[in-house]
Amino acid sequence: MSAALRGEFGFDQAAAGLLTTAIFLTHAAMQIPGGRLADRLGPGRVMTVALAWIALANIAIAFSGAYWQLLFWKAVTGIGSGACFTSGARYVFAAYQGKSLQMAQGLFGAAALMGSGFVIFAVPQLLEALGWRGAFGACGGLALLALTIWVSLAPAVPTGHVAPSLSGLFSRKLLLLGMVQMASFGLVIVVGSWITSLLRTVYHMPLKTAGLLGSAVLMLGIVSRPLGGWLVPVLGIRKLLTLALGLNAMACVTLGHSESLPLTLAAIVMLGIGCGLPYAGIFNRAAMEFPGRAGAAMGLVNMVGIVMILGGAPAVGWLADLTGTFRSSFFALGGFSLVAALTVAVTMRKER
Repeated sequence: MSAALRGEFGFDQAAAGLLTTAIFLTHAAMQIPGGRLADRLGPGRVMTVALAWIALANIAIAFSGAYWQLLFWKAVTGIGSGACFTSGARYVFAAYQGKSLQMAQGLFGAAALMGSGFVIFAVPQLLEALGWRGAFGACGGLALLALTIWVSLAPAVPTGHVAPSLSGLFSRKLLLLGMVQMASFGLVIVVGSWITSLLRTVYHMPLKTAGLLGSAVLMLGIVSRPLGGWLVPVLGIRKLLTLALGLNAMACVTLGHSESLPLTLAAIVMLGIGCGLPYAGIFNRAAMEFPGRAGAAMGLVNMVGIVMILGGAPAVGWLADLTGTFRSSFFALGGFSLVAALTVAVTMRKER
């Protein structure tokens, strides 16, 4: 898609990167406001508006006639996607209880990754068949279809008491959960592109194969996120998070050190599992800590995780340039995961 847009409007690679930055920035900025709206208005209503917003924004992109319009509507799309995620997580928290809540939240997270995987697969097909304008129009149509299904089938859920303010939201406990999100979801997004570089440079894999394996580390979350939800009642949140972050640290160090393809592939699987396991536990824990501001609390945790994507990607690139090898980036990310694991082990000592 990026190549087609560059060919149409004549902008460079840096400008293409800004299109992705624009949607991530507004997506991140909308996490707490979107969660707060879900708390106050109900997650079902916010989801309805967010899906309509995404549909209209994608259709507007299809009619863009200049680069600044693409950039603007990409940023607008991020507002809708940010509200969509937090209202969805808030809806699950309101609709389920007990052990079923953990599994349901994990399944919601898995569905979000399935959506990402579908886009990666479908957009090139749509681009070839319909052109870039038709591809964005089709994405808008899919959002309208999702909106229709949501309005038709989603039952109303009670949201309970809503706290009058957000005071105390930036607590140590929530920031710790945000750190775990940085060392799991944020980490897997940053690492994916570096895995592709590793496989191409060290093992001389074709770009298509290396890219597929690089994306597999994220797609494994489709299985590991529900698995993590199932394991929360079994192991407890502290043990699960420590285990998952420890796996991430071990996987990153292995990727930075190994020159064995089987060991590297094993590390990719390990990372895919470790990055998905914490998902259900940390978002439900955030909501339980602040039940009157559950949506805003979950939004805060995810916003902190996105900071890893916005800041971590250029930081590890700078480190690779400084040291002359991308392997140093894996060691740095492994060190961060290890610090997060030790922090969880110490600060959640009294929590099962």
